[in-house]
Amino acid sequence: MELTVNGSTAPDEVLNVLRASSPFGGAPDELLRRIAAIARPASYAAGARVYDAGNAADDIYIVASGRIEHVFPPEVGAREPLKRMTRGGVFGWAGLLLGQTGRLATVTALEPTELLRLDTEALVKVLEAEPAMANAVMERFASMIVRDFTVPELLAQVRRLSGEPPPEEMSTLELTMYRLGQWARSPRPYLMLIGFALLLGTWYLTVEVWKLPRFREMPGITKVLKEWLSPNPTYGLSFYTEEYYKHIAVSVWRIAQAFFLATLLGVPFGLFLGWSRKFKEYVFPVFELLRPIPILAWVPLAIVMFIATESAVVFLAFLASFFATALNTMLGVESIDESYVRAANCLGASKWQVFRHVIVPGAMPFIFTGLQISIGVSWFSLVAAEMVSGQYGLGYVINTSYMMVRYPTIVIGMITLGFVGYATSALVRLAGDYMMEWRVRELALSER
Repeated sequence: MELTVNGSTAPDEVLNVLRASSPFGGAPDELLRRIAAIARPASYAAGARVYDAGNAADDIYIVASGRIEHVFPPEVGAREPLKRMTRGGVFGWAGLLLGQTGRLATVTALEPTELLRLDTEALVKVLEAEPAMANAVMERFASMIVRDFTVPELLAQVRRLSGEPPPEEMSTLELTMYRLGQWARSPRPYLMLIGFALLLGTWYLTVEVWKLPRFREMPGITKVLKEWLSPNPTYGLSFYTEEYYKHIAVSVWRIAQAFFLATLLGVPFGLFLGWSRKFKEYVFPVFELLRPIPILAWVPLAIVMFIATESAVVFLAFLASFFATALNTMLGVESIDESYVRAANCLGASKWQVFRHVIVPGAMPFIFTGLQISIGVSWFSLVAAEMVSGQYGLGYVINTSYMMVRYPTIVIGMITLGFVGYATSALVRLAGDYMMEWRVRELALSER
């Protein structure tokens, strides 16, 4: 294997070596590239000494190829004084320990070996630029030292980097803002903008430039924007009209009621479906029988059951949301490792304590995933309900605009529905972040 090309370090191979190592394997590519920039290749013949115990601990080494032998002297107190490493092995980490400036071991190349050398202080400076990820790397170093080198934990105290507090010391809001900052610095927002540009560009070209036959009657993007931003819209609905905001407010209020009821009933129902086998045997077949029935099929019964039109609309939006919430909650309970329940039982926990402290927290990620799906399902169920009955709402706007051949207003209603639906889903995600701080920290450490 060659780490150098024309006398300089080969970046792709260096990145591959970093990814193969324990401390850096989970780091994002952007951070790995900055670490690779300070890496220096070093070659050793078979039998060559890399360093001796007591030498200055100024570099960290990663094995790129070959094999080395790492030997602790007796005074270190390692339970396994000898360790042999191949590609991806990391050693020379003593400079990262609190109060440690000298090498703890002697390292020898057992065969022709190529190493990556990382200057310890240069690495610390690179890591300090990414405090949350840096502390995750340091935690991996500490775990690797104690696990792989069996060094006493008191000796393996990795020093804390300066800069922002690590994720475990951040508040939920700080973690959320950190994740937002990471998102803003990543390529994702630019790819998102490219996606929107492609959509709008395709719309403009197919309708207004190429005028393809199947898009002949569709309103063009310029016509829709002109209507949407006009103080005196041709079809009576724009940013400047009071009626536009009334339609939004009515739809949001209906969704709020439906979503609240679906959460209030669906989450406990799903928890009991997953927790109680007998309850599931009685109820789940009926649940699965009703779940595939389309919302529009419920419309006649909803009108019969609820005299008030408004109640029928809320019921139809609630129904689909309830099924999504209950099913995801049940799957969340079933995903919990049975060993956690057995461990709680062995510690003397009652059924209620197991349910409260094991089942509910364990199902939380699935519950909030279900709630995000639930609120989206609520929106398209609501639109279907408002098309059938209702005097206001975005679904009502879309349906009446079609009947009255107001095509730009149809598109305005659809786009508005998308924006409002996205905002409500974001609120659910924020609520999930607030209630699952441990999950937010996990995502922050993995930069997701």
